[in-house]
Amino acid sequence: MALLVFISAMAVVFVRSANRQSFLALQAATLERDRLSEEWGRLQLEHATWSLHDLVEHEARQKLQMIAPGPGDIVVLRLAPGS
Repeated sequence: MALLVFISAMAVVFVRSANRQSFLALQAATLERDRLSEEWGRLQLEHATWSLHDLVEHEARQKLQMIAPGPGDIVVLRLAPGS
């Protein structure tokens, strides 16, 4: 009988230890999920920002027939001092 009680007690200790390890792994996975979710939100915001720029450029090129000026088409104006 004492042997069965000892085996049962060891099983309880083993199960509790395994439970703690599983809980720690769950906590780590939860923290990683939260970090990745935050990063995903930042990436979506960055994508939206770049998409907006691409959309404006596309609209300017297609609908308004606009093109970027070449180096020979750019004129730099210098203001006289004191004006």
